Formats: sequence, C-alpha cells, structure tokens
Amino acid sequence: MSIPQPFIQELLVRADVVEIVGRYVQLKKGGANFMGLCPFHGEKSPSFSVSPSKQFYHCFGCGKNGNAISFLMEHAGMTFVEAVKDLAQQYGMQVPEDDASPSERARASEQRQKQATLSDVLEKACDAYKKHLKGSHKAVDYFKGRGLSGDIAKQFGLGYAPEGWRSLASVFPNYDDPLLAESGLVIASVDEDTGEEKRYDRFRDRVMFPIRNVKGECIGFGGRVLGEGTPKYLNSPETPVFHKGRELYGLFEARHALREQGYVLVTEGYMDVVALAQLGFPNAVATLGTACTAEHVQKLFRFTDSVVFSFDGDAAGRRAARKALDGALPYASDVRSVKFLFLPPEHDPDSYIRAFGKDAFARYVSEATPLSRFMIEAARDGCDLNSAEGRAHLASNARPLWSQLPEGALKRQLLGEIAELVQLNSRELSEVWNGPAKSGKADGAHGGKRYNNDSYQRIQDEGYSPKKPSNFAPRMRPGGRTALASRADHAARILLTNMAAWDSLSNEDRSMLCELPAPHGPLFVWLESQLHEHGAQPWAALREGLRDHESEALALKATASFEVPLAQEPDPDDTASELRGLLDLMQDDRFKLMETEALAANDLERYRRLHEQRRARASAK
Repeated sequence: MSIPQPFIQELLVRADVVEIVGRYVQLKKGGANFMGLCPFHGEKSPSFSVSPSKQFYHCFGCGKNGNAISFLMEHAGMTFVEAVKDLAQQYGMQVPEDDASPSERARASEQRQKQATLSDVLEKACDAYKKHLKGSHKAVDYFKGRGLSGDIAKQFGLGYAPEGWRSLASVFPNYDDPLLAESGLVIASVDEDTGEEKRYDRFRDRVMFPIRNVKGECIGFGGRVLGEGTPKYLNSPETPVFHKGRELYGLFEARHALREQGYVLVTEGYMDVVALAQLGFPNAVATLGTACTAEHVQKLFRFTDSVVFSFDGDAAGRRAARKALDGALPYASDVRSVKFLFLPPEHDPDSYIRAFGKDAFARYVSEATPLSRFMIEAARDGCDLNSAEGRAHLASNARPLWSQLPEGALKRQLLGEIAELVQLNSRELSEVWNGPAKSGKADGAHGGKRYNNDSYQRIQDEGYSPKKPSNFAPRMRPGGRTALASRADHAARILLTNMAAWDSLSNEDRSMLCELPAPHGPLFVWLESQLHEHGAQPWAALREGLRDHESEALALKATASFEVPLAQEPDPDDTASELRGLLDLMQDDRFKLMETEALAANDLERYRRLHEQRRARASAK
C-alpha cells in the first residue's frame, strides 16, 4: 500500500507527539520540553525528552528518536502503514491510497471491514473460553499442575473449550454464520452421502491460548488437548487476520519486558512462554507450529536488538535452529545480537529452571552460541577439514550463508575466519566465491579526488561562524574536529526547523536561495511550495514530505543536530538574527561573485554598478 506523502505530512501536523507519547510514558514539563523515563531501555533517571515545538522525541541515554509515527513503530512494533492507519484513526482522518483503482479501494475497504469483524468474533469466543475455564476443574488443575498462577492465566487470557461438538452455539446464536467458519472457530464440511453441510467446533476439550497481534487484538487460538487425544496441539487455520508465518505467540504480552530485559527468548511452544513468564522470564515468545521465518526475526528486531533462540538439543532441535539461522542472517547487523541456546535433550526451559533455578538458566542463556559460531558450525557439518576436499566443501557450504549477512564488520570478520579454516586468505576466498576483482585506475591524478574550480562552489564550501553563539552546535567529526557546513547548509537548517521564518524574507532573499545550485536550490524551491500549499509545518512533517526528494540527504544532514532536543530551546529572536546575518553574508558573496564574472568578461560598467550596490548594502546595515 502506498500512502501519499502530503497525507503523512498533514497527519503529523495534526498529531501531537506529546499526546501520543504521553499515553505510554509519564511525562513532566521541563523547560520548553517534556521529560520522562525512556520506554526503550531501562533507566532510573529521566533522559527521554519530547519537544512540542519540533514534534520530536529523543532519548539521551539510548539515542532513540523520531516523530509520532516512528514512536508507534518502535514502541508498539507496528509497520509504517499500521502506524499511519492507527494514528489517522485517532485523529479522525481517512488514509488515502495511491495508485489504486476504485474497485481495488473497494476491495481493500471490504477486507479491512472483514478483518475488524473477524477480530470481534474471535474476541467474543475468547471471553467465552475464559468463562468456561472457571467452571472446569480439570482445566484449572492442569494449569495449576504446570505451576501457573491466576494472575498469569489472566495476563495471557487462558481459557478452556468444553467437550461438546457445538458449545459455541450458546455464544453465537446464529451458528450458521459464515464468519464462524472463516475465523477458524467452526469447521464446516459436506456429507458425501447426503450432501448436507455439517458444522462443529474446531476446539473441543482443550485448554486455550489466545494469540494476539502487536495491538492486542485476538487473531487466533492454540489449543492443547486434555487427555490422550490428537493432535496434542491444535492451532487456528490461516485466516484473513491470522498468518502463522508472521505472528509470534506472547509478543504482545512480552513487549515491555523485552526492553527491560534487553533480549527476547524465542521458544517452541505456548506453555514454554507462559511458564517462563511465571518463573521470572516474561521476555519469551514462541513460533506457532512453524519454523522461524525472516518475517518473525524482522518483527522481533522492532522491539529489541538481541534475540536468543531456544531449542532442544536433539536432532530435531538442531534442524529447527538451522532454519532459524536462515531467517536471522539478513538481519544480523553489527549492532544486533543473535544467539542459539540448546538445552539438554531431557529438558525444556520450564523443567530446566525448576531443576536448576532461575540464575542457572540466566547463565545458560548468557552463554548461548553466537550466530557467527553457529553459522560456521552449520557450514562445516560433515566436512573433513584435514583434507583439501573437505575444506573446499566448507567453502562451498559457507558461501550462501555468508552472502546473506548485511555489510559490516561482522561480515568481514567471518570472511577472515572462514578463509583461515579453508587455508586461504580473505582475498583468495573472495576470488573463489566471486571471481578475480577487476582492476581499475582511480579517477584523477590524486587518488581519485576531484577538485571543482568553480568560483561560486568555492564560496559555498566556506564555513560560516555567526557573531553570536548559535544554539545549534555543529556536529563533530571523529577525532573531535568540527565538520564544516556551508552558509547554505546553515540557512537550510534554520528554515527547515523554523518554517515560518520564510515569510519574513524579502523577495531578493528568496530568489537568491531558490537560485542556488542543487541540492540547495531545489530544497528551497520545495520549501516555498510547501509553505504555499500547507502553511508552516513542524520539522517532523517536513521530514516525511522530503522522502525520495533529490535534496532529502542535504536536509537530513543540515538538521541532524536539531533532531536532538536541547535542554534550552533557541530564542526566536536569536534565530532570526542569526538568519539575517547569514543571508547578508550570502548576498555579499553573491555580489562578489558577479563582480568577478564582470571583470572576467571585461564589462567594467557592470562591475562598477555591482560594486556600488554592494557598498550601499553594507552601509545600510
């Protein structure tokens, strides 16, 4: 789904990031901003700042920052589209869809309505199962026998499906409603002899585990049989709201604990998750009877940067871990941690903790196998490294695994480790995998560095130091050296973060800015058009509107320091004075450039006229 950027900008103008964040974080006024405890990492002293003027949040502890949309994505684990839809609903806005025909939009609207209706049906069934649990001694005894408390049962919404074939008929008077079959609650089949449709409950005499999406909506169920029936575990089928390859059991319940604990523990079953929560590990989730997919891993990394997969130590557990490795490799960046925990064959997480204690299990988790080591173990499985053939086999096995890793230090280090195992150096292994590197000469005579002799460009590259100290400190290069910014960069930073200041500019100033070479000129042209079309907007809205614009990189670079809320907001008078002094210097540079061009063309009359205009401007200041 493609959402028009103007709509996203309008949404961010209407939305108040303080209000959105304030629903999840207790905020207190502190100067021009609001402060609170960061929801993304554990802390005791508030370092999380929300700026109403910038419509931006920033944590000085962990560095998380963004606008109202990114907060919903980071905190609730929503996708971009889900966050936009959720925010739009809160402010009574209808999300438009680009590149969709009327029939496609009608189908999308019908699908959304069906999903909402199915969720209502599933929630109603969930409430019924919870009531049935209270009246079933054997179901209550089962949960108590697994050591679960009433609080944990309530937290996870545990329930019980009675033995009868049509017990849901007492919950849904219209038992023939197609939605009951579409939601997976009822099985509808046709008798081959009579041609009559038969309907009966899918879940019967089972303890029930409701499956929720990241917004807390019930989208399906898992049921464990009581007694000797088969299958032991039964899941809801695939429906318009439930996709096993995307969802994780317990993620909604664990979302806050993931940030507090610093990692997520991925287990193999519902009871593992619930039992671990009971035993002090509320940061566990489980796949839903399927192998861990790349979508699962991507979803987990929205909540934490550290994932630990827990598997049985037997052959089946190793096979499951191998599939999880494939899903995790594309997301194993230098700032993320992926580990693999293999329990003794006779234990699951629940039994291990009960046998050896919480601290022993925590140590076991901390000593889990890192992704790098498990990847090499998987590649060398069955390879005799004492022979050239075995080492060649390892190189062949490792290539598809290594190539899935994102670029970075981890990938380079693993290249070296694999090369050492196969008794080659890194360059030789790369040549084996990719062929010899093509040689080529660097551009220019100075190591590829090119020099631009254009006089205007030289002026643009000069740094600007205002007479008054600026509230926006320039960024520092590694090693403590200040990164130079051009005068046009400074003008872009002020006008993007204080859009209303554009109205105070003269036509001469606006023309000068809009006529600057790319990328500055197109950025100022775009900024002026935005002001005419939408009025003054906060930086958070402008940032969304700049996506895929040719000057997007310039705008992000120019405003980098602005995205960090300052303890002291800049005084508007100081900002206006800084902008005025900056534009005067730029106009002066412009006149000097035109004078130089006039002299080069031997146009003395034009030179004298320009020189007089520049002197008149200087004396008028």
